[in-house]
Amino acid sequence: MRKFNQIKRITTVLGISLYSLSAFSQENNTTFSLGLTSDQFFGVAPSVSVDYQLNDKLAFTAYGIFWGTGTAAAWGNWTEFGVGINYALAEGVTINPNLGFTFGNLLSKGAADGQMGGIAGDGIVPNVFFNVNKPKFESEVYVGYYAPLRDEAPDDGSTLAYLHYWANAGYRVSSVFSVGGHFEHLRRTKDDVNGKLDYYQWLGPYVQFSVPKFNSFLRLAAGPELKNGLQKKDSFYKLSTGFSF
Repeated sequence: MRKFNQIKRITTVLGISLYSLSAFSQENNTTFSLGLTSDQFFGVAPSVSVDYQLNDKLAFTAYGIFWGTGTAAAWGNWTEFGVGINYALAEGVTINPNLGFTFGNLLSKGAADGQMGGIAGDGIVPNVFFNVNKPKFESEVYVGYYAPLRDEAPDDGSTLAYLHYWANAGYRVSSVFSVGGHFEHLRRTKDDVNGKLDYYQWLGPYVQFSVPKFNSFLRLAAGPELKNGLQKKDSFYKLSTGFSF
């Protein structure tokens, strides 16, 4: 009976907390978003973001990416966290600059000591999103530069830096279905031992299914490899989903 009462109290407190959070979110125009992507390079990568609307044009944003759930587990359970602002340039057009930081060993150590070598302050990530959200048109442009924040590389190794960017645009056939094109490129811009390298560069179409009632979507993008410095592949693909509340 005591255990049941404890569980009941915990459930009640949790319910009140969630209700309060929901009420706070509605009263303060706060949005929480959860995303998930899967591709051939990073594997599975969940992400979260929080948006606090300050006024009609400006919002404070915070985000996190759990890179370590995919191949980045070998980079010291690589993790990214950042903050920024989201500014409305016009109706349905926003720009969101952020300053992010990585935790792991990819940038500062060149992934020299594998999964167990992660450190706080591995790298810094200035990045920006540009979004267009119109009744018949959608687009997103992202540019992020991953640079080492400290030098912990071994004597025979090097710190690393990367440029990651993409651009997509599509036509909304209806509120639940859209089609478009996607271009994406990941390039290593610094490696004092092995030099610069294009990890992948690809271009292809996407299809997206949305559920406006729940602010959710499912998108599949795929296309031919234009450049790959690691191995010869004839195609690349990415599956994305997410929802906001």
